Amino acid sequence: MQDAYLGERLAERGVTRLKDLTPVRPGLYLWQGDITTLAVDAIVNAANSQMLGCFVPCHGCIDNAIHTYAGVQLRLECARIMAGQRGEEPTGRAKLTNAYNLPCRYVLHTVGPIVRGAVTQADRACLELAEASGLHSVAFCCISTGEFRFPNELAAEIAIQTVGEWQRQNPDKIEVIFNVFKDRDYAIYKRLLR
Repeated sequence: MQDAYLGERLAERGVTRLKDLTPVRPGLYLWQGDITTLAVDAIVNAANSQMLGCFVPCHGCIDNAIHTYAGVQLRLECARIMAGQRGEEPTGRAKLTNAYNLPCRYVLHTVGPIVRGAVTQADRACLELAEASGLHSVAFCCISTGEFRFPNELAAEIAIQTVGEWQRQNPDKIEVIFNVFKDRDYAIYKRLLR
């Protein structure tokens, strides 16, 4: 019943495919919209260290949105991963799960830094895991800029620099979409990607 409901909701919200986007440079895209409607190989979830989804009902964070629209199967898969790991997920690493009711194939979960924490290369960990998993397109949300209050401008600079370096070292392997939801983030990325 849940899967049928989520399928109807996705049909109402619509799906955006990579072929519908225009690159800002070869292999790199900027898209403003709901990441849970993006049909690519994988989307990145800015997860908490428990990796079980947001614990605040109806909260507006990306973690909650992804777990909500993927369905309960995603939370169960994350719980199995974490039970086997026996400890919280460290900042800057990545885990791969199925996407279930999302239009993408997989979700890459990464724990971003909290404003008091150190800056890490979460983008690189996701790209390396995506490459090792044979994926060709990955959409990154703005990691840690919401609830964890990491500075938006600095987060965008780090993401663009890290992805750019990775793509130069690994040409034509993975197309990257920087997904933003807020106008402020769109303006930052647009300016930095010029």
